[in-house]
Amino acid sequence: MKKERHLFILELIEKYSISTQEELLAKLLEKGVEVTQATVSRDIKELRLVKQPAANGEYKYSQATATDEKYMKYYAIFAESVTTVDYAQNICMIKCHPGTAPAACAAIDALDLPEVLGTLAGDDTIFILCRTERIAQNTKHKLETLFK
Repeated sequence: MKKERHLFILELIEKYSISTQEELLAKLLEKGVEVTQATVSRDIKELRLVKQPAANGEYKYSQATATDEKYMKYYAIFAESVTTVDYAQNICMIKCHPGTAPAACAAIDALDLPEVLGTLAGDDTIFILCRTERIAQNTKHKLETLFK
């Protein structure tokens, strides 16, 4: 059953642009596969799915490539560390659990986002300098999709 579900999940992410666990859960339920949120979360980890840019500028789940494997631990650190993302003018601010901001900041740096001019991490806060307010707003949205 699990193997078939995993194969079906891989088919779904290939066919549809799925960017959240909730979307994947809804698609599975829609297709008649009875699963829980916890099961979907485990399946994503076991399948080593990563979020990559989609054609519409958003992020979507896809299978990890060899290059992605290099950064998977950073994505996991980011997702486990971050509590909120916000922006003001051309600066994004990320709040993290105490002591985790430096590792989460390394994860952001590993994303190599061309619109990011630089990052600065404290104990539980990260600042990201962007060129414009619009870029900061877009960066906030991109980063939110990585930890939700």
